[in-house]
Amino acid sequence: MYPVQFFKVGSAYSIIWGWRGNLHLFGVDEPGRIFLFGTDDFGRDEFSRMLYGGRISLLAGLMGACIALFVGGLLGTISGFYGKWVDATVMRVLELFLALPWLYLLFAVRVVLPLRIKTTDVFLLLVGIMGLVGWARPARIVRGLVLSLRERTFVLAARAMGASDLHILRRHVVPQTVNTMLTMAALLIPQFILAEVTLSFLGLGVGEPIPSWGNLLAELQKYSVLTSYWWMYLPAVALVALFLVYQATSVALQERTAMVNI
Repeated sequence: MYPVQFFKVGSAYSIIWGWRGNLHLFGVDEPGRIFLFGTDDFGRDEFSRMLYGGRISLLAGLMGACIALFVGGLLGTISGFYGKWVDATVMRVLELFLALPWLYLLFAVRVVLPLRIKTTDVFLLLVGIMGLVGWARPARIVRGLVLSLRERTFVLAARAMGASDLHILRRHVVPQTVNTMLTMAALLIPQFILAEVTLSFLGLGVGEPIPSWGNLLAELQKYSVLTSYWWMYLPAVALVALFLVYQATSVALQERTAMVNI
């Protein structure tokens, strides 16, 4: 038995920007070890892997949402502001992307890739595809908002005073879309996180030895793990908690947007 010591000096770790520390919240003397969530078949600490895996899954959601919102916001603003043939062209392309089952598209892209490919390359490729395929819905919402904004009195007044299109977009139109974009981000990020987790769970996303919540949950495919080691469900609990937080955030942002519009 090894007594647990709080604020114990242990192995060094990196904090941020090269800063390093060696003070841990708790620990035990050598050769003892603490595994809060146990270990996997290779003796790796499940708690550490869940923390590191969370970074991968969250980064996938954030990067995918940023790409989707940037492309969707740009095309939606241009389409709604200029209208005519620009609007018609963007809308036809948008309808095509809305009709695509993007999760199955991700499956297809990963399947055609060679098996021997760097995990980081697979991750970046899948995030890029998620972002480029997911731009359609934000673009349609932003386009509708810009169509309304370009007929507002303050926009017509700015145009009558000789303001350029770029000035009107930068000062009067784009700032009005920020709250809507934030609300869509709170809705898109969980979708992209779930897409990455699904692909990794099926062995088509981030693979070993890099952990993600998806390949951690893949261990549940083993019957012995499914029936005997309840703590292996904890990544799923973390996912549910994270999605609830994003849902509450999106509701709060929607209410704020509605108040601003009023």
